[in-house]
Amino acid sequence: MSSTPTPVQTCSTEPPKRSASESAQRRRLILRPTLASFAGPSLWPETRSTRRRLLLGSGAALAWLGLPALANAARTLRFSWWGGTARHNATLKAIAAYEARHPGVRIKPEYMGTNGYLEKLTMQIVSGTEPDLMQIDWAWLAMFSRRGDGFADLHSLRDHIDLAQYGEDDLRMTTVAGRLNGMPVSFTARLFFWNAASFERAGLRIPATWDEFIAAGARFRQAFGERAYPMDGEIYDALLMTHAQAFQRHGQPYVHPGEPRIAMSEAALLDWVTQYRALVAARAITPLPYRASLGGARKATEQQPDWVVGNWAGNYTWDSTLPARLASLDKQQRLELGPFLTVPGARASGIFGRPAMVLAIGRNSTQREAAADFLNFLLTDTEAARILGMVRGLPTAASAAKVLEGDPRLSPLQLQAQRAIAEQRRAGRIDMPSPLFEDARFRKFMVEVFELLAYGKLDEHEAAQRLRADGAGLLARIGKR
Repeated sequence: MSSTPTPVQTCSTEPPKRSASESAQRRRLILRPTLASFAGPSLWPETRSTRRRLLLGSGAALAWLGLPALANAARTLRFSWWGGTARHNATLKAIAAYEARHPGVRIKPEYMGTNGYLEKLTMQIVSGTEPDLMQIDWAWLAMFSRRGDGFADLHSLRDHIDLAQYGEDDLRMTTVAGRLNGMPVSFTARLFFWNAASFERAGLRIPATWDEFIAAGARFRQAFGERAYPMDGEIYDALLMTHAQAFQRHGQPYVHPGEPRIAMSEAALLDWVTQYRALVAARAITPLPYRASLGGARKATEQQPDWVVGNWAGNYTWDSTLPARLASLDKQQRLELGPFLTVPGARASGIFGRPAMVLAIGRNSTQREAAADFLNFLLTDTEAARILGMVRGLPTAASAAKVLEGDPRLSPLQLQAQRAIAEQRRAGRIDMPSPLFEDARFRKFMVEVFELLAYGKLDEHEAAQRLRADGAGLLARIGKR
């Protein structure tokens, strides 16, 4: 693999005998850069040509000493990411392309699956041994860089990164305390996707309103039996979907976008959990206990046999998950993008969108400029765009996105979804969420409250109270980290 380090060659234990003139020349080569380090400007003026001669002199000295591997040593950058086989293979090819253009740079890849990546990266950041360049989740900015100093400030590297490729909103979402902590790789949002073939078999149109969605529950049961539901109710998908409805009705998100505090009123919180119960009661979404009986409550939608054959006919999910959802459907199914369900007189769109992932440079990196150059290649270079395709979503950078608009790897549904998201963003209908909302500890807390609600361990008022009181306490603790 192109990123394998070159073994360092060793010297013979018996140095070759040299004449007196050869020895003097050797000393001059070695001492010249050493003297340059200590002498004042009158002896060694600081000019680019002087520095170049000094570097060449250092390389010649190393070669004379019999260390050609060190004389031509490549600069090594560490780059970490998580993903699956397709992302790994494409990224390794992009690394090879970059190394071919930059013979003096080696990229050391550090990649793995999703499980364990955050834990490993946390240990590296805490110990100051994080990679030069790393792929992070957008929500991790709040974990590692609450004051904006957890990663390198990319504003200071603007000569190496084409910031003009990004919109102001894109950069604003990765800026913390005035510092640009990372570059957004792609943008994603939660949307409604429906199996149009299933709805046609049920004699229904794709839902255009919340009422039509709720009413479809009874019809699916009548048409297809007890296993059929208009929407898969995976717990996190379901709590986000009902959060969107409460946000629309009350105009308040659960977590304040700029402060570590609860923004929803008591009435909005009660409405949120009540709507979840109502969807389950109407058979609009799969109940959690039933879902758990089919191989685990967290089992992915595309792995559910009822999704494959169209018994579960909807999914409220990130557009970036579409390839997996589409790939598992049998040939009789047809997935389509539906309108974003909105309550009458909505005070907000309720659309939840954010950068899908971010590339950040370690604050302890000693090679920030080189890392920034490689980052810019991955995100804006047209050759890199063709190699990487959609393995990290549709690129945010304008040049890379243009390359992929006609790429056959981008399905018509994916392109439609991205255009819908772009239209909503241009209209200012996607509010910037708080990264604390998706903090791992806070997300776990929300899921646990809704699980207790789903299993009848809490009623609506108790669940709303926990979301308010316990949520406020957890946010305060997280915000102080």
